[in-house]
Parts: sequence; C-alpha cells; structure tokens
Amino acid sequence: MGKLDGKTAIVTGASRGIGQAIAVLFAAEGACVICAGRTVNEGDHPLEGSLNRTVKQIRDSGGAAYPVAADVSKPESCGDLVARTRILAGPVDILVNNAALNYYVPIADYRINRWVKAFEINVHAPFILSQAVLPDMTGGRGGHIVNISSGSAIGPGRGPYKDTSVHGGTMYGASKAALERFTQGLAQEVAQYGNVSVAAVSPSRTVPTPGTVFHKLMDGMDDPRGEPPTIMARAALLLASEPADKVNGRVTYSQLILKEFGWIKKAVGRGVDTPGSGYSQI
Repeated sequence: MGKLDGKTAIVTGASRGIGQAIAVLFAAEGACVICAGRTVNEGDHPLEGSLNRTVKQIRDSGGAAYPVAADVSKPESCGDLVARTRILAGPVDILVNNAALNYYVPIADYRINRWVKAFEINVHAPFILSQAVLPDMTGGRGGHIVNISSGSAIGPGRGPYKDTSVHGGTMYGASKAALERFTQGLAQEVAQYGNVSVAAVSPSRTVPTPGTVFHKLMDGMDDPRGEPPTIMARAALLLASEPADKVNGRVTYSQLILKEFGWIKKAVGRGVDTPGSGYSQI
C-alpha cells in the first residue's frame, strides 16, 4: 500500500527539479498526479525538462499522471487547472504549490513587469489555487496543501551589513516570506475542519536543479554541497500524508521535518545547523 493510494494531487512546476521529483514520488505512493506547468514538450523551454517527460516517467513505472498546461501567473489558468483536474481525476486531495519564478537582479535594476510576474507566480497563484481546491477539502474529505518555500525567506538579518556585495535575491526572499505568512494564516483558518492542513517546506540545503545551476547557485547537478531533490520530495510526501493535526501550520525544512518524524536518522542544514526563518520558529 502506498501512502497516497486513491488520492488526487496537483503539483505545479512539475516539468523539472523539485516539482518533477515530487510528482514522481507521489505517483509511486499511489496518487493520481496532475503535472502542471508551462513546458509541455522538451525544447519548449531553454532548460531541460517537460511535463510530458515527467508523465512518461511516471507511467513507465506503472503510475497514474496527466500533463496539464497551465500558466499559474494568470487567475483564469489556475481555475482551468483545477477544473481540468476534477474532470481527469476527481476532487483534489493534495495541492503542491511548487512553481516559482525569479530573476537574480538588484532592486535598483529590477524591471517592474518582472517583479509583478514573479509575485503572481510565487504568491498570488498559491492563494488562487488554494482557494479553488478548498471546497473539495473542507466538505468532509479533508486534504493537504503543501507550499514550497526557500531558504531565501530567512533574509539577511538586522543591519548594519559588513557584506556590501549585491546578491540580487531580495525579490525572491520577499515573495517566499509572504508565502510562509500566507501558509500559517490559511492553516489557522482551516484548523476548524480538523482534517485539512496547510504547511510550507524549504530545502535544508540548496537543491541542484536545472534552475539553480542556471542561476549559478550550484556548480552542477552533482554539486556535493547540494541536497538531492528526492529529499524535498519525501518532505512534501510527509506533509501530504501525515494527519492534519500533526502538520497544519508548519513552516519547516526538508531534513528537519524528516528527522522529527523518524523518516531519516541524521539532519543537517537550515533549521538544524543554522536558524530557520522567523515563521519556522513560531
């Protein structure tokens, strides 16, 4: 038996990286996974990965999955994604808000349209999609919403700052901090149902993905400093399968939560060796 037998899950940003790993693991655990994103076919995006590749990997392993093209920066596309999911696989049991956008640019040089677009994907889409799936979850069947955050939400701390170099991560950090606050606020709102949870998880260490390698956050897909995407996938699985009263409102880190629940024996990184974000400590 799988941990997600009979469940329907939406995973946004399932073309590559963490989203792909989550979709593959959820399917292996018995869920029917709706793989959502903008890159349907290989070559549609400069980075390697596509929805069709993820779905093929799942189906070749005997799992159930469907690709659904969706631009979650657009409210109507979010609505279409949820409606299409219900047609293909029934009511939504699990939503993983993984899709994210960033440009590593200093604020002084940040184009306004790029800032707005990033917040549409990183903050607005999780709100719109969560609102759309909540009727399926709060009607008695329960459900889990898992928001994928980032260590960028931790921020640089109180100044003055000795490091005067420009890193360009302000926008991404601000949007992920907003996502963590949204997570706990919505979790408080759904606590009345008893069987619905909303949680957020960040990697304990930077995950080598086509995106992080492109942005030069990792030296390559085999960078020994990194954390395999399968660790984040297991953390998302934990938050999507444990009873709501054990995980609702948690803002946590992949290895930290896995060790806490006994899924791994040793944990390192954010939340373990260094403090996590303020929301993770509440």
